[in-house]
Amino acid sequence: MSESFLKAPASESVRLISFDEAKVVPGFIPETWILIVSGTKPCINMEVKLIPRIYVKQPEYWGIEVTGILPGGICLTATAPYSVALPLDSVLGTKGIEVIGANKKEQIAVPPSTYSPKTSETEK
Repeated sequence: MSESFLKAPASESVRLISFDEAKVVPGFIPETWILIVSGTKPCINMEVKLIPRIYVKQPEYWGIEVTGILPGGICLTATAPYSVALPLDSVLGTKGIEVIGANKKEQIAVPPSTYSPKTSETEK
């Protein structure tokens, strides 16, 4: 990663926000996965995005930040539920992902341990 990028000042219009639940579900295409994160945003007009961290080498758990962005910089102070999704096609660690919010971090194995591939008739 570029040294000048790392030395640049941090953004003040984007913040980590809290989340309540994070889960990985199968995608529509076999062996693809989608991260779904939900919680309550502190500003009704806040945009919530899942932003993967940048790595030079694939980590064990790829960090994905739960961020809140305020268009125009003004918070309309009424809470609202949110649910956002991110396909995990190009942001998987060797073991899974780590969801990073303001209130906690949660590591999730991908594929999830509850996943059981269907066996074909020839395998029985």
